Amino acid sequence: MSSVEARGFVEEVRGLEKNWMLDLGHPLLNRIAESFVKAAGIGAVQAVARESYFMAIDGEGGSVSGTTGSRKRTFPELNGSNSSSKSAEAMVKSVSKESLQWGLAAGVHSGLTYGLTEVRGTHDWRNSAVAGAITGAAVALTSDRASHEQVVQCAIVGAALSTAANVLSGIL
Repeated sequence: MSSVEARGFVEEVRGLEKNWMLDLGHPLLNRIAESFVKAAGIGAVQAVARESYFMAIDGEGGSVSGTTGSRKRTFPELNGSNSSSKSAEAMVKSVSKESLQWGLAAGVHSGLTYGLTEVRGTHDWRNSAVAGAITGAAVALTSDRASHEQVVQCAIVGAALSTAANVLSGIL
């Protein structure tokens, strides 16, 4: 491989960092899709790791800790008490739901931040607060039993975390 070919290959790989996905025709769509895919992948890995951990720890149905007397978290459909196909099916459902939630959160937040920046002409903590609040509410609504209080609490937490991240990114 010549140095010209090597340089061309390196430039192609570096270009993937900027535009690694399909061009969907608009920067907003590109940003949402990229954020969704990346966060969904991270959510899936996190969910698989967590579920695998609990399957390994709980074994045949969970046990009571001798020192604290507390009960370990158990998933009857995942701990081997049912058939292995049901166990795998339950794990796939759990991982799918969690990766969808992570992707939803990232896509909504990224899209709102981009949209607000375009509309207002500036990227500041206010954009982050609004995007975080709407994202937090959207994530709360994906839970099984979303209550009004939970939606409001998640919106406040989302706004606080997003604003803090925006403020701290300028400091660090």
